[in-house]
Amino acid sequence: MSEATFTFRVDDALKSEFSTAAKTHDRSAAQLLRDYMREFVQQQQESSAHDAWFRRQVEIGLDSANAGRLIPADEVETNIRDTHVSIHNGHCMKSSLMVNILLQQSHQPKT
Repeated sequence: MSEATFTFRVDDALKSEFSTAAKTHDRSAAQLLRDYMREFVQQQQESSAHDAWFRRQVEIGLDSANAGRLIPADEVETNIRDTHVSIHNGHCMKSSLMVNILLQQSHQPKT
């Protein structure tokens, strides 16, 4: 990989504070700037990939709706309500189980 010099202007105080902060992490200012640049590029690539995926999902949904493949609102509401109840019951069951375990442990003779 070839290297290039990147030159830019920055306030003296900011440069000094940044260099000092970098040294507290056993890094040079240049190392941190390279790391930040890599992270920024990666975040932009991930964001672009997510945007492309999301747009594809919207197109798929629109194509499906335009083809008449729709789910009636009452069916969607029922599915959501059933899912909510299922999740709620699952949490209640877990909480109840934890309470029973704690009660059993508290009533066991200490050895």
